[in-house]
Amino acid sequence: MTPSADPLEVLVRSGPAEWWQVLAALGPLAVLIAAVIGAVISLRMLKQRTTADTAALVQQREADNRSEWWRRTQWALDSSLSADPGQAELGLGIMAVLAESDLASPEELEIITVAWQEPLQTAPAQPTIVPPSEAAVPGSKASSRDRVVQGAAARLRLVTDRRLGLATPDWVRELAAGTTHRGQ
Repeated sequence: MTPSADPLEVLVRSGPAEWWQVLAALGPLAVLIAAVIGAVISLRMLKQRTTADTAALVQQREADNRSEWWRRTQWALDSSLSADPGQAELGLGIMAVLAESDLASPEELEIITVAWQEPLQTAPAQPTIVPPSEAAVPGSKASSRDRVVQGAAARLRLVTDRRLGLATPDWVRELAAGTTHRGQ
């Protein structure tokens, strides 16, 4: 017998799909949903970590700035208490600049006030303003140096009083305004 060239019809009858077949058909969709959920969670974690790292960097930078500010302030305090009038004037002047900084807390400004107290205790309450020409007179050299240090202390007091919200006596304002700077 020879095979016939007629196509053979096969009829397959099946029942409803089994549960595992339905589940297998939904597998790729489940993988896609899980991938999207994982991506969303990862992005949120990345955003939280970035925010936390940024906050930590800002906090570290602030701490570093405050530490450096305090190191400079310590040097200026030591200099302001020097027996050398030039060194004392320099220290007081630098402290006046440092006291303007936002890094200076009220407690630290209170500490800085120690620097101007001693020079201003020896200043007359009614200072006489000496013109620059008389300040250079050889006989008045010691008192001229005292006035320079007292003027720097008065300028520092103006800054600390303003930052602390305290009233500054008029004689301190006059001393700050009228004392000649070195080199002028």
